[in-house]
Amino acid sequence: MNPRIEELKEKKLIGQNIMMSLIDNKTGQLWGQFAPRIKEIQNKTTKDKISLQIYPPLYYKQFRPNNEFEKWATVEVKSFEKIPNGMKSFILKGGLYAVFDYKGLSSDNSIFQCIFSEWLPSSEYLVDNRLYFEVLGTKYKNNDPNSEEEIWIPIKEK
Repeated sequence: MNPRIEELKEKKLIGQNIMMSLIDNKTGQLWGQFAPRIKEIQNKTTKDKISLQIYPPLYYKQFRPNNEFEKWATVEVKSFEKIPNGMKSFILKGGLYAVFDYKGLSSDNSIFQCIFSEWLPSSEYLVDNRLYFEVLGTKYKNNDPNSEEEIWIPIKEK
């Protein structure tokens, strides 16, 4: 497992969000509402979709599968000039990231176990207090073992 290390520039995103937990997973509902409306968004920079999660400060230290977090379904835009009704703007702050190319089912969370229990402890990095996100490019296929995506983990040097 060898991620590439990238310095991300701030991104402007437009999308929709929902509160959920791992037990009450509403990812399918969120993307089911958002994906058909992507064509309404002007000034997109790519065809990629960005899925991101905002966890409360103690989410992992006091972890329970029913703890809620905020999930976003978004695309990157050049500007916030025209935001479709029912959508919101979001600024993803830049910074240093470890980027993992992942191939497999998006429902298989074992990649995160590998990242946090194997790669991270043996690396020269710590997790930074910024957002985790996934880039769902043209090779992403929902619920397909051949699906490909990028997992972006915020890091800082030890």
